[in-house]
Amino acid sequence: MIDLGSAAAPAAAPVKDVSEATFAADVLDASNEVPVIVDFWAPWCGPCKTLGPMLETAVAKTGGKVRMVKVNVDENQMIAQQMRVKSIPAVFAFVGGRPVDGFMGAVPQSEIDSFVKRLIEAGGGGFDEALETAEQMLEEGAAAEAAQTFAAILGEDPEETRAMGGLVRATLAAGQVEQAKGMLAQVPPEKADDPAIAAARAAVELAEQAEEAGETGELRAAVEADPANHQARFDLAVALSAGGDQDGAITELLELFRRDREWNDAAAKDQLFKIFEMLGPKDPLALTGRRKLSSMIFA
Repeated sequence: MIDLGSAAAPAAAPVKDVSEATFAADVLDASNEVPVIVDFWAPWCGPCKTLGPMLETAVAKTGGKVRMVKVNVDENQMIAQQMRVKSIPAVFAFVGGRPVDGFMGAVPQSEIDSFVKRLIEAGGGGFDEALETAEQMLEEGAAAEAAQTFAAILGEDPEETRAMGGLVRATLAAGQVEQAKGMLAQVPPEKADDPAIAAARAAVELAEQAEEAGETGELRAAVEADPANHQARFDLAVALSAGGDQDGAITELLELFRRDREWNDAAAKDQLFKIFEMLGPKDPLALTGRRKLSSMIFA
């Protein structure tokens, strides 16, 4: 640790600066939304230059569940006095507008990671909020941003299967089928039956089929010309699914199953299960589709 009395000329901090004028908004108010780490530093402080990037790395891995700001003590002595900072580096964590944890001096990365983990738990929500944000990004077509968030979660918890599956699906959404298959192959065998992994695996299989899907208009015309053309109806469902129309794909597959449930070794039922797995157990389309399929099977 370094005594504050040896301060020198200030310099620009590598992360967002917080001043006396913005401390209330950027720390106190912001910590009502997510936990906020405040790094008290100075440009002449050697240990600060080591600790700062280590903190940034740990915070980046949280996928947005924790924020970090920096206070230059040379320029904001009143804040340092109010927080009773007597030496730097000094780090405080705020949740709900008040400090809940902190430490002083340089510490190893393992202690920083534990500090950030405790802060996430204090803020509540675990990875749920970050995963929800990533899923929303994916749904809105921001595959690259979603992939970054899923990867950040895995950096914090390599065992998080929802992030594993999400990263595979985000990679698929970016058109990188082979890369997604490679990711899926690296999933530990004991996690292969996890619902999130099953959904990703189904998505990969559907994506591979989509690469050979025909043109939707031509296939629909073929089905209308001959409703008994089961292959054309199946191919139409594949094409619809490839285009993102899972509702239409489910409808065509249910009709195919109604007409001939044993066609091509029950291909319609198998394809429906793939779509249901990809959508997930809580998806409204999957729930409705499963009910309709069950009513046909047990009719």
